[in-house]
Amino acid sequence: MEKHVYRFAGHTVEICSLYPQIHTMCSEYRTEDRPELSFSILQSDIDDERRRSKEEGAGGGMRDQRSRDAYLETLAVYRKLAESLIEDDILLFHGSAVAVDGACYLFAAKSGMGKSTHARLWRELLGGRAVMVNDDKPLLKISGTGATVWGTPWDGKHHLSSNISVPLRAICILERGEENYIEPISAKEAWPVIWRQSYRSADPDKLKRTVAMTDTLSKSARLYRLRCTPDIQAARVAYETMSKGESL
Repeated sequence: MEKHVYRFAGHTVEICSLYPQIHTMCSEYRTEDRPELSFSILQSDIDDERRRSKEEGAGGGMRDQRSRDAYLETLAVYRKLAESLIEDDILLFHGSAVAVDGACYLFAAKSGMGKSTHARLWRELLGGRAVMVNDDKPLLKISGTGATVWGTPWDGKHHLSSNISVPLRAICILERGEENYIEPISAKEAWPVIWRQSYRSADPDKLKRTVAMTDTLSKSARLYRLRCTPDIQAARVAYETMSKGESL
């Protein structure tokens, strides 16, 4: 067993693992501070993640059982983290988050709709002004006045993230289109997508809290729908509109 302390979304967490991969992955988040939370991963936790992966149709791709279990352990850690942080109104969100000039833009969509591609186009358009907060699973600290987006090392297949926190400026729901068109949308229109992309606990009380968080998020954030093509003009249209702050 190996253990170290890390800081995620402002909270210190001790992770005691069976495999070293999780510690390599989280090395930029390590701290010497005392832990507020402590997670010890058991083989049963890894087996639970294996069962979930099979049910969701996620496949192997790993060369051997040990490599696969080391990867599944990283998922088990993040699940424990997500479950614990719900109590502090912190939500695990499946999306791609880009910071520009100190403000975060969060892109949400169904899997395979091009979130990472669109975030890459923002970086091409804006150069060094655009910083990836997280390309897959950021953490959102939610309050009635807005949200703060935190980077995490669970950052997708391209491993794009930064150990930073940035105020959320807008959420943009991506859809494929034949031309690039963006429009403000209402909380009612955005909420189903926000809900689908949010971590949902099996615990009834935590699930109620998640409902409240997603409701607050959809009402406090500026919300947009972007129908777009996979070219840099889509990034230009999106940035020029959302940076001005136009909303319903």
